[in-house]
Amino acid sequence: METTKSSAIVEKALDFRSLRQKLISGNLANVDTPFYRARDISFENILAKEADKLAGNKKQPAFAKTDNMHLDPISSNGASQAEVFFRGAHPTRNDGNNVDLDVESTEMSKNAMMYTALISAKKKSTMIFKSVIEASAKVQ
Repeated sequence: METTKSSAIVEKALDFRSLRQKLISGNLANVDTPFYRARDISFENILAKEADKLAGNKKQPAFAKTDNMHLDPISSNGASQAEVFFRGAHPTRNDGNNVDLDVESTEMSKNAMMYTALISAKKKSTMIFKSVIEASAKVQ
């Protein structure tokens, strides 16, 4: 049940947080796998763009084509997809694995807290609309 325009963003954020949890779990499961590279997901910029669209802030910069060989700008109106990438900031061990148990545990905890906060916000929003519906039913 979509109650507000922002519900779509919250649901998409929950999907991305769920995917991030799976990636981090996969990293932890492969902590001893030779040549395994830690994976992560980048989605905050996509959610910010979606929020701007809902707010009506559709700022598309104007690009000038000074030559016929210049390419047209790429439209970002397509489906919003998160970018899965390999984490390269952590040093690689002798076996080629770069999974850091401390980093992964910390990232999993942060992700779980954000997921819980999103669920709480979704529940609160739903409860507000439910109470409005119940109150309007009592008035009649």
